[in-house]
Amino acid sequence: MINNITDRIDKLGLSEKLILVEDIWDSIARDNAELPMPEWQKSELDKRYIELENGKLKLHDWQGVHEELRNQYK
Repeated sequence: MINNITDRIDKLGLSEKLILVEDIWDSIARDNAELPMPEWQKSELDKRYIELENGKLKLHDWQGVHEELRNQYK
């Protein structure tokens, strides 16, 4: 069965593969609510949220982070 799926994917064009990947991610996102979150991860998120609310957490926009990484690895 897996070989059959792989063979069928290999026959797709690039745009079709990208659409398939998008559909798979959408499916994962829909099912994400059913995945249990480990307690350590919940605790860390709670801690960071409190830090954010108290102004103790410095946020960075993705564009700035992306630019910094690009400059770092030129």
